[in-house]
Amino acid sequence: MAVEYDEFSMFHENAEEYGIPYDGPPTVRRVATQLDDGRQLSSLVWGEGEPEYFFLHGGAQNAHTWDTVALALGCPLVCVDLPGHGHSGPGRDGSLDVHANAEDLATVVRALAPEAKAIIGMSLGGMTSIALAGIAPELVRRLVLVDVTPTIDPERSAHIGAFVSGPESFDSFDELLERTCAFNPTRSVSSMRRGILHNAVQRDDGTWVWRYARFRAEDAGKGPSMEGLSPLWHVVSELTMPLLLARGMRQQSVVGDEDVAELLRRKPDAVVVEFADSGHSIQGDEPVELAETIRRFAP
Repeated sequence: MAVEYDEFSMFHENAEEYGIPYDGPPTVRRVATQLDDGRQLSSLVWGEGEPEYFFLHGGAQNAHTWDTVALALGCPLVCVDLPGHGHSGPGRDGSLDVHANAEDLATVVRALAPEAKAIIGMSLGGMTSIALAGIAPELVRRLVLVDVTPTIDPERSAHIGAFVSGPESFDSFDELLERTCAFNPTRSVSSMRRGILHNAVQRDDGTWVWRYARFRAEDAGKGPSMEGLSPLWHVVSELTMPLLLARGMRQQSVVGDEDVAELLRRKPDAVVVEFADSGHSIQGDEPVELAETIRRFAP
């Protein structure tokens, strides 16, 4: 049985679950940005004015992961689907190359949010944001990293790899929901349901596949490695804009004490904010608190 999906129809659920005042559907539209090689990247543009913030999601996610944060902020902003994710086209060299992604994202930021007060990136999006700050610092007035540094600890990130590398397709929506809830025991079933509807698609034969799985073959063996990410520490050392690290403190976080220490060694004026009730996806665990932190950091 087909499951109906309207990506703009569920914002009231986000608001209700997190106690955000809601007086009707927000103004949100999907915009495609053409790249110089013919590929397109898709974004959600919130509001009518000049975007104040630009958001990049994590690997295997999509722009809708920021919905509750966007509702809590209540201002114009942009949430992009990274290359190979959501409604965007493929990456220049797979979906996980943070340096190629940064070059693509520079085009999107210039087109949609050139005056953004802050770039906010989570996980893969955070590493891409660091690379973006390195090649186009004029676009990154302030940088917010959500539970990520240029270090990937295989043990801390094992649970993420286990989930992402799961079955390529699912016989039913319920099967997909059950597996997702098992990997996210602290999240509500309703939030997991919304997340799946935004991040998966039902094929003509009734089976379900993750949107990012469309590019899984070309990404095989191309996950971010320390060899590819270690130069990002050098970028951090050279950053002049204010930087904030939002760190989840639950077991699912991928940031350790040694990562925070290295960040502060490289950039002593960086601000670190700990989220006691969050794992890796702070935007899903404590979205209102994250929004308040972003607003204070980049008013």
